[in-house]
Amino acid sequence: MSARVLVVDDKAEMASAIADGLADAGYEALAVSDPKEALARIGKGEHDALVTDLRIPVHDGFELLAASRAAAPESPVIIMTAFSAIDSAVEAIRRGAYHYLTKPFSVNELALFLGRALDEVRVRRESRAVQRSLSTGLAALVGTTPAMRELHDLVRRVADADVPVLVLGETGTGKGLVARAVHTESRRARRPFVAVNCAAMPESLLESELFGHVRGAFTGAISSRSGLFETADGGTLFLDEIGEMSPALQAKLLTVLETGRFRPVGDTRERSADVRLITATHRDLRAAAAEKRFREDLLFRLDVVSLEIPALRYRRDDIPLLAEHFLKQALERRPSCPVRRFSAEAMQALLDYPWPGNVRELAHVVERVVVLGQQEEVTRAELPRTVTEPAKLPGALSFGAQVMPMRDLQRQYAAWALTQHAGHKRETCEALDIDLKTLNRLLAPPDSAN
Repeated sequence: MSARVLVVDDKAEMASAIADGLADAGYEALAVSDPKEALARIGKGEHDALVTDLRIPVHDGFELLAASRAAAPESPVIIMTAFSAIDSAVEAIRRGAYHYLTKPFSVNELALFLGRALDEVRVRRESRAVQRSLSTGLAALVGTTPAMRELHDLVRRVADADVPVLVLGETGTGKGLVARAVHTESRRARRPFVAVNCAAMPESLLESELFGHVRGAFTGAISSRSGLFETADGGTLFLDEIGEMSPALQAKLLTVLETGRFRPVGDTRERSADVRLITATHRDLRAAAAEKRFREDLLFRLDVVSLEIPALRYRRDDIPLLAEHFLKQALERRPSCPVRRFSAEAMQALLDYPWPGNVRELAHVVERVVVLGQQEEVTRAELPRTVTEPAKLPGALSFGAQVMPMRDLQRQYAAWALTQHAGHKRETCEALDIDLKTLNRLLAPPDSAN
């Protein structure tokens, strides 16, 4: 699509001549001589560039420039002016115009500056897109341990497969980041990524949120509303904490996966949407299915490919990288903070802590030291006491003074072995001479071991 250029000059013949010349150069140019009409069109923000005379009765070039900056901040503005008004044109540059041309000028000269301006806009947009992809793609999954390298590889391989993905991991491991990385690396990256936490709202509200509703469907439904399936059409829908979804909604979700169609609450007509579904949970869905708390047929549909994120305590070598990553992010938000690095003792404390809250907890700890820090180097004393003096947590291989159940001993040993292999479950299984299913069973908390 060619760039849309609005040409404004109170002399209609001049505006038309410039617009015709730009059209010959490949632009979609519209000539406007009425300043009120120009202001109205600019207010809609539908122009890619504005070319305006400076001296216009009623609404002059400065007013049109300000309106364009407000309605379409990235659209470049080029000012046309007489030689005697160069000082005013320079003032327009100070206010945000891209360039000015003194009359008379050739349309080719104008087209040249327009091309440069629009190229700069394109480069800025592409740069922002790259930054967004770096913050939501694979680069956001910080880590170089074998387990994380394997996760990166799986995300790349599954991204364009366009099949449902189930993301597994403890709370705080970054399941949402993995879901966004799958989306960003896929062919759907330019389409919407829509996320909802199934545990954050009641069943009735979640159904309306997912599928939408029509006016009058329930008390308070004063107007029709599209659901997230429609909003995510062409893109990705991420359902976090899918294990908390009610059985009734599970059945409706299964129907959508099987037919590609859904029905808004209170509507008699079905609708369809092209959506890639990614789900996540910290629960053992297979155990829940065995106990009839989660539909087994839905689980088979969701678990076409599963991506398991290792807990932070199983990939301690990634802690320095993550700490520096979060420190950099926090300093971007608070550039006046003097903190620049962690002392060796502080970093060792971070390495020794078992991180029950995983990566999310580490991010919060780093944010805290940046908010409170008063010197360049973070000392051990500046870390929270929960980190430097942690309570005893399961997972450290310790027998104490009492005989423990064999099941607890197996779990502690399996957790220790996984830590020794940097969270790499395949290597751990080989070292223990067991299969993955057995390892997962051994690692499961006591309340989900049966």
